[in-house]
Amino acid sequence: MTNKERYIEWAAKQEYVPVFMMPWWMDAVCAGKEWDVLLAENEQGDIIGAMPYLMRKRAWLRYIIMPQQTQIGGIWVTPEVTADRWKTAEVCRIIKEQIDALGIAYYYQQYLPGSLCVDAMRALGFKTRERVTFRMADLSDMDAVIAGFSKNKKRQLQKALSLHAERGMEVEDFYRFHSRCLEERKRKISYSREFLLVLERKARRLGQCEILSICNADGTPYAAAFLVWDRNYLYYLIPAYDPAFGDSGAGTLLVLEAMKLAREKKVLFDFEGSMERGTAKHYKQFGPVPATYYSVEKYYKPLFRIAIWLQRLREWKYR
Repeated sequence: MTNKERYIEWAAKQEYVPVFMMPWWMDAVCAGKEWDVLLAENEQGDIIGAMPYLMRKRAWLRYIIMPQQTQIGGIWVTPEVTADRWKTAEVCRIIKEQIDALGIAYYYQQYLPGSLCVDAMRALGFKTRERVTFRMADLSDMDAVIAGFSKNKKRQLQKALSLHAERGMEVEDFYRFHSRCLEERKRKISYSREFLLVLERKARRLGQCEILSICNADGTPYAAAFLVWDRNYLYYLIPAYDPAFGDSGAGTLLVLEAMKLAREKKVLFDFEGSMERGTAKHYKQFGPVPATYYSVEKYYKPLFRIAIWLQRLREWKYR
């Protein structure tokens, strides 16, 4: 049995593996690409740590990076290991040796908030960089949640009184809507139609996604978001806002309705990464709690820095 086959079987029995690390998610976001998993075992042969990864190639060089639309990756350890710094370090050492053996030029993944693996990987010679997302800590009382919004967001909700939320927007309609919204801002969409179709189909089959839209009385969408969730969080994965209706309050209502859905699912709400300054400023006005997580990277071949720099420059242009 291959590592991937073992991981698929093992992950199906785990309660707390994040959606971004589940085999079905990796199948969806890595469609047409090569993904695999590294495993760490205890003395009894039981899996106690796993690192699913996407392997990419550029010329003759191979490297590991995060798949599209995937916030979290890295090494996941079982609950009995999670709180034990020594055991976590040992799992990371085992997997680090396997990473080294892959003969890659570069390694980059983003680890779970609070993961002890970050310190362990830093001690093993990897570079770490702080990142932040924002989360709503308590959605039990939506009136209290709204009370925590900024004055500006409360005003926008008043502007949005004539609008309404709809669930079940068709995935093709969402893709066209998002593409058009970005084109009006002179930007390009960063994922393909085929990518979204595969992701939506797999997530929908498991009942772990929804496409939420905010529309006027005629059903014209002003804003929409592709949402996914697991047992712990609902992620505000791909939001889209029509700039022609930027002052309608639709964007604020969209976030509120997404939070209501998270409450229905009995999970917390994650804004899914907020490193862009303008985006972070927008999210902070909803009264969330910042959650720090870390990227972990290592250049095995120093010249690969140039390729990464060019890639990040291209991604910046699409923001």
